[in-house]
Amino acid sequence: MYWFYFSCGLRCYTCTLTEPRSCTDTKSCPVIFNRCFSFRAEGYDVVTKGCQTSVACMGAMQCCEGDLCNSAINSKGQIASFLFYISKVILLMSCDGILI
Repeated sequence: MYWFYFSCGLRCYTCTLTEPRSCTDTKSCPVIFNRCFSFRAEGYDVVTKGCQTSVACMGAMQCCEGDLCNSAINSKGQIASFLFYISKVILLMSCDGILI
C-alpha cells in the first residue's frame, strides 16, 4: 500500500538584489501566494525573486505558476525538462510526512 502526504506549498527561488545566476535559495511559500516572481531593475544586473499573489503580478514583475518556475537558469528543451524533474525530486525529498 502506498500513501503520499505532501505538506509543502508552492516553492520559489528567493533572493533580494542578487546577481541572476547567484539566486539559488528556495523557500516554501505561504498558502496565500500562488505565483513565483522575478523582478529585474532596468539598468542593473540584479534580480529580486520570491513568492507572490496573482493579483500583484503586474508591470515589470514577471510571474509564473509552478514549483521553482522562477529559475535562476533560463533553459530550454531537455535541460529544462531535466531541471523540472530534479526540482520535483528535491521537493518530494524536502516535504514532511512522505511515506512510501
